[in-house]
Amino acid sequence: MDSSATTPPVGRRERNKLRVRERLYAAAVELIVEKGYDHTSIDEIAERADVARGTFFNYFQRKEDIIGAWGDRRRAALVTGLDANNVFTPSSVAQLQECMAVLVRINQEEPRLTTAMLTAWVKAGRPILEEPYVAEVFARIVENGVRQGELSPGMSPIGVGNVLRDVYLGALYRWAHDPSGDTEPLADELQQILRLLLEGMTVTATP
Repeated sequence: MDSSATTPPVGRRERNKLRVRERLYAAAVELIVEKGYDHTSIDEIAERADVARGTFFNYFQRKEDIIGAWGDRRRAALVTGLDANNVFTPSSVAQLQECMAVLVRINQEEPRLTTAMLTAWVKAGRPILEEPYVAEVFARIVENGVRQGELSPGMSPIGVGNVLRDVYLGALYRWAHDPSGDTEPLADELQQILRLLLEGMTVTATP
């Protein structure tokens, strides 16, 4: 094995920095779930993490960066979930279904945090400002499906990806209004929407 290709071990200083950042993030999301994003201050986050207030700014420039860190973790969880399952889902239709299922599981893991952070994400204008990562994931699956002849050729993969992202967020907002720890309505709605888009809304007349 080429030793130059291996990842060098993380030093003690870097491990300590990662631990402090994790402590700050964990303190922040705990407080946001308890009190809401608007009512959580940087002072409270630092106190809960047992660090000086100035230490917060060594890791996050502003409180809003906690929202970004939350989004990064969700994106990483989506990639991990898809990588783990797509080996068993070779068709593009199955991959779209699995993508929706993974998104549901991500929200199901921390429903109260999802609701609190989703509210903060919208207030901060992130749906407009951030790159539409989920749309790009959908678009890649659609593009492969078109290339393999599974999906209709004449459509824009990114256009379809944007539609799927929009309906996913719409369903997520409705679920977040009253999550109750139950994602079954969210899962059912997303799979129903997906079937509707794949099969179409018009009835084919019988000759």
